[in-house]
Amino acid sequence: MSSSFGRSGGMGGSVAPTARWILGGLLAGGVQALAFAPALSAAGAWWPALAQTLAVALLVGLLHAAPRPAVAAWVGWAFGSAWLLGGTGWMFVSLHRYGGLPAWLSALAVGLLCMALSIYLALAAWCWARWRCRRWGGDALMWGALWLLAEVARALIFTGFPWAASGYALVDSPWASLAPWVGVYGMGQVMVTGVAAVVLAACLRRGVWPASALLVAVTVGLAAVNTSFVSPHGRPLQVTLLQGAVPQDEKFVPEHQLANLAWHAEQLAAARGDLVVAPETAIPLLPADLPMGYWDGLLAHFQQGPTAALIGLPLGSMEQGYTNSVAGVSSATRDAPGGIYRYNKVHLVPFGEFIPWGFRWFVNMMNMPLGDFSRGPRQAPSFPVAGQWVAPNICYEDLFGEELAARFQPGQTPVPTVLANVSNLAWFGEHVAMAQHLQIARLRSLEFQRPTIRATNTGATVVIDHRGQVTASLPFNTRGALHASVQGTTGLTPFARWAGAWGLWPLIGLAVGMVLALRVWRPGPVK
Repeated sequence: MSSSFGRSGGMGGSVAPTARWILGGLLAGGVQALAFAPALSAAGAWWPALAQTLAVALLVGLLHAAPRPAVAAWVGWAFGSAWLLGGTGWMFVSLHRYGGLPAWLSALAVGLLCMALSIYLALAAWCWARWRCRRWGGDALMWGALWLLAEVARALIFTGFPWAASGYALVDSPWASLAPWVGVYGMGQVMVTGVAAVVLAACLRRGVWPASALLVAVTVGLAAVNTSFVSPHGRPLQVTLLQGAVPQDEKFVPEHQLANLAWHAEQLAAARGDLVVAPETAIPLLPADLPMGYWDGLLAHFQQGPTAALIGLPLGSMEQGYTNSVAGVSSATRDAPGGIYRYNKVHLVPFGEFIPWGFRWFVNMMNMPLGDFSRGPRQAPSFPVAGQWVAPNICYEDLFGEELAARFQPGQTPVPTVLANVSNLAWFGEHVAMAQHLQIARLRSLEFQRPTIRATNTGATVVIDHRGQVTASLPFNTRGALHASVQGTTGLTPFARWAGAWGLWPLIGLAVGMVLALRVWRPGPVK
């Protein structure tokens, strides 16, 4: 690796050598982007994890060969930029096609966001190159810890944007066995540490066989482990999940709304079984703005019948504030305020559901019906249905497993037995974001060992069991209703226990402690 890029690649060298280091980081980051759905998902369960393994190996080799910490930082920044641009480039669709921004400005906005979020990985790369001791074991542990800190920083700072976190690419690999123990970020750290150990041992020409044998043993061991912390709870729920396939450019257009409202009302009323779920803002209007009798008719139907409903719609008023909500209606909600169970979205989307300070000018350039929503309580109660406790979340809230874990604290509210995600990804194109969100939802089911039901406008509308496997689904971008059975579970995974109590701080503390310990204990390099 060092012979390919040479010692002239430092920041003090010519532009061309520096550009070659950046190009190497971009190429490795591009391979990393392939690990996320749908690029290699259809090729087989192992391919995404193998792509990520190759990408991390290339990155570690580049960082090892980098002549200076500053060059390592450039490599890390380029890797992160290509990774995020490949994994989240679908944001361009919402800004250009639906937001009305010029193509060049939409591309610039997405590119700048990805480059800004990659600064965390650049800083991690600089620290590693500055503090490493050139022993493969210690350096691998330090890189894994710094990688985790960079991913967690991206997940938490400025409300967080953890899309395409490395652990999601491992959902079909042996590393998925770690999910109920350490969650998505811990999975990424362990995998990166193992790959780094082998690459660094090879680069240092010492310990290749022990490092490789350890990585193989851990992988085989994880493949053989299938620890269950849960047991079935009650009888299976019979659910109906709606997928309206309403084009985003028609959703708020009055001449299309009546037909779409009629379809959702018809499907809700026709549903049988225990529970019917309609997507995020399936009803895009406040109850007071709906056609006369529409909302009251839905309330009366579900309050008097055996079937319960979860329906996505906005709620609130000018005085109280507006919320992106899920209304639960059943015979048990007749005496509740407004006759409904109410879940209000907690983790709002910047620019989509609230406007960050100083960015009103940017939002005013877009042709989107955006506004400032109010946040709901973090420890929201679950919705009771036929002996199960269904915990709704809305759209990308299920990227924040540590926030969902707050609902799994015993003694505060009934612990969820089923997770329910309602979403509308029509903003983001016709395939990529939907496939990636399915990858994310499957990982949440693995972390909590809870089934997940997803009712989405365009996809993926699915049932996921507590092992993260899809058991029923509708094709993307088709209108229909999915009828399926879902078995709730009870019991707590280690991740649910520690993340519910302390969030991601245990992982952060362990990673910081590991970096500090390796920084203080710095034996000389092996001769």
